[in-house]
Amino acid sequence: MKIGQHHLLNNSWKDCSSGLNQEKCQLVLAFGSSHSIVKPENFAHLRSTYPKADIIFASTAGEIRDDMVYDDSIVATAIVFEKTTVRCVETNIKKHGSSFETGHFLMSQLQGGDLRAVFVISDGTFINGSELAEGLNKDNPKNIPITGGLAGDAARFEKTFTGLNDIPTQGNVIAVGFYGNDILIGHGSLGGWDEFGQERTITKSDKNVLFEIDNKNALDLYKEYLGDYVNELPGSALLFPIAMSSGGGDQKLVRTILSINEEEKTMTFAGNLPEGSKVRLMKADFDKLIDASSKAATNCFYEETSYKPELAILISCVGRKLILQERTDEEVEAAKKILGADTAITGFYSYGEISPLGSGGYCELHNQTMTITTFTEL
Repeated sequence: MKIGQHHLLNNSWKDCSSGLNQEKCQLVLAFGSSHSIVKPENFAHLRSTYPKADIIFASTAGEIRDDMVYDDSIVATAIVFEKTTVRCVETNIKKHGSSFETGHFLMSQLQGGDLRAVFVISDGTFINGSELAEGLNKDNPKNIPITGGLAGDAARFEKTFTGLNDIPTQGNVIAVGFYGNDILIGHGSLGGWDEFGQERTITKSDKNVLFEIDNKNALDLYKEYLGDYVNELPGSALLFPIAMSSGGGDQKLVRTILSINEEEKTMTFAGNLPEGSKVRLMKADFDKLIDASSKAATNCFYEETSYKPELAILISCVGRKLILQERTDEEVEAAKKILGADTAITGFYSYGEISPLGSGGYCELHNQTMTITTFTEL
């Protein structure tokens, strides 16, 4: 595997590595601010540089390169696989009846006996991430790892843009299949939040809209815990996500509040909250958030081999960035220390992360996590 990186910063492209055969490049991942990636000249630049590659775009809430976080830039990572076949497919949410059908369609297009992993870049505003993950899981009997993330739009939550081999637009979802016996894929996802308060049960919900917990109005109950932060809703909700478990398992998903409806007394979350699920409130501990990044990176290593990752894609939640603020770089640095100096790192801050909870599991939508996917060719 050969990797080259380019960085558009202050309207100027900079080559961050060299020695890549541009004609042989199969895949380019371009993560950037909403206003940067929709400019035709930036697509034209990457297309002229890598004429035969599949070029995937995603808008972000912050770009990651090496051990630093940037805003208002584009980080483009070009990859030459020497032994691995790569296939990209794209669709738009408007072409399907639901987010579930969108995910199911994408997986159906990638099926193959030597499929080893799938990486997904999704629209972050029109999609229901939980249903997308369910659709991706539907025809995956071998539990092939599926990872990725939802595009961002800084902290505006207005429009996200994604695209494959074209100027990115809204509503697109792209999936990349990796094929062959010479590719190793690692993944890890962790939040690092502290749970507090008693465990409660969701008694009324509709997909990602929450009505009642323990047969009580959910919004009123949530406000009881916020104290002075109640006056800063909905923004302060990023400081207090919810841990959710269902099916009697010990593993938990994190769910972030996107909006509240004072008239209907409801809360809308970034992922589904099935009735009967158990929930607890969570709060931020800066050091634990950063440490979670280290642990997510550690979980990416391949237990059965001595190989180290050649490429790592870090996808962290916009909520973590808003909370960590000037300490945001620290969670990327923490991952870098584990991954090693020889690992090329790219990624972005997202509106949701996609990853299995553990090894060999189905993918899930996560909020408020650092999710890492690593790639190594044997």
